[in-house]
Amino acid sequence: MQEFIIWIILAYFLGNISTSYFVGKIMGNIDIRNHGSGNAGATNALRVLGVKAGVITLIGDMFKGMIIVGLAKYFGNFQLALACGLAVIIGHDFPVLFHFKGGKGIATSIGVFTFIDPIVTILSVIIGLIIILKSKYVSLGSIVAMVLAPFIMILLKRPKQLIIYTFIISLLTIYQHRSNLKRLFNGTENKLVK
Repeated sequence: MQEFIIWIILAYFLGNISTSYFVGKIMGNIDIRNHGSGNAGATNALRVLGVKAGVITLIGDMFKGMIIVGLAKYFGNFQLALACGLAVIIGHDFPVLFHFKGGKGIATSIGVFTFIDPIVTILSVIIGLIIILKSKYVSLGSIVAMVLAPFIMILLKRPKQLIIYTFIISLLTIYQHRSNLKRLFNGTENKLVK
């Protein structure tokens, strides 16, 4: 049990490592959270600092999820991997080291699910990308992809535990995008390309 808790704590603090914060400092000498949308994520890094910054942030945040879940599966078991996956996403979204001002967890969630269920991950990402390309709204693509993920799990007859787990992360995604949802409904959400 003690080892399990240590893994969870490690996962949470790994999630605290804000890729966009360090990218902002290195590439623009700014705190990314004080610019653009104020979100410490790949989309805001892209808008404020350009494509290179956005891509680096995306990869960095995905890698956080991939590495902790991969290690937890290798050295522990699938249950530990699930727990660490949730912990690293929470750590990214609500980082104590950055006064709980983090990102929205999409890239980190992709990294987590890459090791948990790669097929569902690929299908969800494809759906999200299609919506982003058609609508030019990153938030809409992200929300729809994560909301549909548990239903894809159901269609593919995944274990009930995994379906519930995906629903929990889906709800967390919706919560983190609540301001985006308001802007989408009001027609004031920023498009990726105008």
